[in-house]
Amino acid sequence: MNVVKYLSGLLLAVLPILPLPLPAQGELVIVIDTGVEKTLPIAVVPFGWDGPADGPPLDMHVTIANNLERSGRFAAMAAPEMPQQPAQFEHVNFRDWRMLRMEHIVIGSLKQTAAGDFEVVFRLLDAYKQTQLSGFNIRATGAQLRRVAHRISDIIFEKLTGVRGAFDTRIAYVTVREGADGDQRFSLQIADADGFNPQTLLKSEQALMSPAWSPDGQYLAYVSFEGDNSSVFVQNVRTGERRQVAAHEGINSAPAFSPDGTRLALTLSKEGNPEIFVLHLSDNSLQRITRNRAIDTEPAWSPDGSKLAFTSDRGGAPQVYQIDLQGGVPSRLTFAGNYFARPRYAPDGAGMTMVYEQDGAYRIAYLDLDNGALSVLTSNRLDESPSFSPNGSMIIYATNGRYGSELAAVSADGRVHQRLALQDGEVREPAWGPFPAD
Repeated sequence: MNVVKYLSGLLLAVLPILPLPLPAQGELVIVIDTGVEKTLPIAVVPFGWDGPADGPPLDMHVTIANNLERSGRFAAMAAPEMPQQPAQFEHVNFRDWRMLRMEHIVIGSLKQTAAGDFEVVFRLLDAYKQTQLSGFNIRATGAQLRRVAHRISDIIFEKLTGVRGAFDTRIAYVTVREGADGDQRFSLQIADADGFNPQTLLKSEQALMSPAWSPDGQYLAYVSFEGDNSSVFVQNVRTGERRQVAAHEGINSAPAFSPDGTRLALTLSKEGNPEIFVLHLSDNSLQRITRNRAIDTEPAWSPDGSKLAFTSDRGGAPQVYQIDLQGGVPSRLTFAGNYFARPRYAPDGAGMTMVYEQDGAYRIAYLDLDNGALSVLTSNRLDESPSFSPNGSMIIYATNGRYGSELAAVSADGRVHQRLALQDGEVREPAWGPFPAD
């Protein structure tokens, strides 16, 4: 049996491979498509600078304002429109800001020390109460400044919306580029959630697929076709060290870490047709979960680790099922159409996202697990690989759009849309990482 062709056929049967074009070279570019109707106005004042005349290594206010803007929840005031640009609390004329109906102001400063690092001061202010809502003083290296800006954004987001911010997180994805010889080159990459600081973890002339984060963010599991057969690897994101954890005869695919990080759910065909298994990483022992003549694939863990959702065509067409790991038979969750695939639970367990075929178009949908209501969140022709942000507010996915090969994101309620255009080859299978460990 040609396993590569078999697996490709399996994937096509369950989820279409996007025919993405090859645009010009560049970085991930954040483009806000649509946002909520009533955004929160906020002024992020340019940070004061105490250092060399050539300026700071990072415009902190730009990164913070961009983060808040791309959430779709905030409307950041342009710097030239600000009535003043104070860096310290005592220099703020709150009356000027209230006349512009600006409720919240972010001020701060950046100072380079004799040791070459930086002192960062940040304050979130309420213009009407004339009080400080949050703030900190922190020392950081130049390489850490962007992360400090993300953390400031997270603090502002949570303080003003009540939802934990996810700007200081990372995404993983697979890029595909055409080499000089015309053959494809695959890369497994990670980047900040805003698309900056991309890092290549692995390059291969064979296909790479299905990256999945461990719950502590230290490891990525993925599928590699090196050796002309699919295998599952687990790789340390920091050191690059990796180990092969599944290389059975036939299909080895679709890894997903358990919430406690000790197990991988995956699809194996070593006993015949593709079934769902659980691999215990401590001793490489396997537990078979499904037993059916149909194709069972794309497992996803419930947040409490008690259930697995998966895609199966046991009813004649791809649908989403759920099985209790303590025993019992799988229950079907989707009924509103003839094609559902790639389920992923929301972090709170109240619903899940998936790919839904509607009038020949493949779109991202959200299923409420309490009442069974289905909401279609996107309107493109080819959307795939949805993945929740760790706070559950956004869903990242791959799409084919006007900027070529793109990543995109949509809020769980469908009101906020954004595009993250990768201008250097195709981009596939995004996975949003967990919150960083404090």
